[in-house]
Amino acid sequence: MKLLLDTQCWLWMQASPERFSPQARDMLDDPDSVLLLSPVSAWEISSKYSLGRLTLPIAPAEYVPSRMKSSGVDALPLQHSHALQVATLPWHHQDPFDRLLIAQAQVEGLPILSADRQLAAYDVQLHWAD
Repeated sequence: MKLLLDTQCWLWMQASPERFSPQARDMLDDPDSVLLLSPVSAWEISSKYSLGRLTLPIAPAEYVPSRMKSSGVDALPLQHSHALQVATLPWHHQDPFDRLLIAQAQVEGLPILSADRQLAAYDVQLHWAD
């Protein structure tokens, strides 16, 4: 199964894997799962890091690629179709990062692993992380 990780879940994988429910851990550990991280998450991580709202052991430019490689997470390319899909979304959620992740998931037909219950308002398949 392909699974798009929201930013929070990817960060949990790196620093707090105990936060995942047993069901979420099973999905993450399943050798048939293809775990995907969007450049939107790299943008969110970089933004929060530069604002001082996220602490990392090294700069995001090093942290994100090195941790993606070590955790076996693949990149989901960002396409114009993803960005344009955002225009069709209702305004249930104001977070631009989450809105673009939802749009990517819709266009690609991917479920999202998330702990953000606000995402349930959208037409997207979700798996809860906690």
